[in-house]
Amino acid sequence: MSERHDVVVVGSVNADLVIGVERRPAPGETVLGSDLATYPGGKGANQAVAAARLGGRVGILGRIGDDGHGALLREALADAGVDLAHLLVTDGPSGVALITVDTGGDNSIIVSPGANARLVPGDVERARPMLGGAAVVSFQLEIPIGTVQAAARTAAGAGARVVLNLSPPAPVPDDVLALCDPLVVNEHEAAFLLGHQGEPALLARELLGLGPRSVLITLGADGALVADPSGVTAVPSPKVEAVDTTGAGDAFTAALCLRLACGDGLADAARYAARVGAAAVRKPGAQSSYPGAGEELPA
Repeated sequence: MSERHDVVVVGSVNADLVIGVERRPAPGETVLGSDLATYPGGKGANQAVAAARLGGRVGILGRIGDDGHGALLREALADAGVDLAHLLVTDGPSGVALITVDTGGDNSIIVSPGANARLVPGDVERARPMLGGAAVVSFQLEIPIGTVQAAARTAAGAGARVVLNLSPPAPVPDDVLALCDPLVVNEHEAAFLLGHQGEPALLARELLGLGPRSVLITLGADGALVADPSGVTAVPSPKVEAVDTTGAGDAFTAALCLRLACGDGLADAARYAARVGAAAVRKPGAQSSYPGAGEELPA
């Protein structure tokens, strides 16, 4: 029997090791930073926690290590109410992200995949009941592309809506692109796929030509563009003072997936997601910044 979820996330689970800096160092330069802070993170876990906090029924397929970081990550997901039936434990280290955040709230990130690199297509097959019971299945690219491909095919075959956030940017098989509804990218990721930069509305139309059913380009404080065969729609973002942008894109995608699971059209779901993303930049950290279901969002 299928396990019913609004959103299932197939993706990474990382510990975020964060240091604040006045400015990020140039090559060969050393700068002093703040005390090291450790937060639960990873694009997959971030999306799962964000969607669950917003009231969704959420499951995750991912891997953690048998180390102290793994225990922290499991606890954070459990506290948010995420279904952990397919959160698997691997011998060795959990994934880790090394993050610097400057005084403007912008971040730079280096990811060591750890256990995330050991999420394999066989894990997808064992999670088939959960994938088959989801309204929306969300993916990112901090796990092996072969696993993304297997899970996307499984989810789409069971009737779930497939949402792929192309982050970090990497080549994606054509058959996976064809399942995306939407493909979610920022301007850098769009340029990676297309091989050039350009005006966002033109990029959105060109991305549609690669095969996805719909496209969403996030534009940071400028909101987002959504595109499907009927046209391109601009979605504004509320204006807020950014403290830390870490994980804000994951909050946006999670909220988007949840509203799509609830039956919203893509533009309406993106408008809600922009408000959730704006709320997330007002506090430090990734998961620690995500709003709850009853929290007032920026207008």
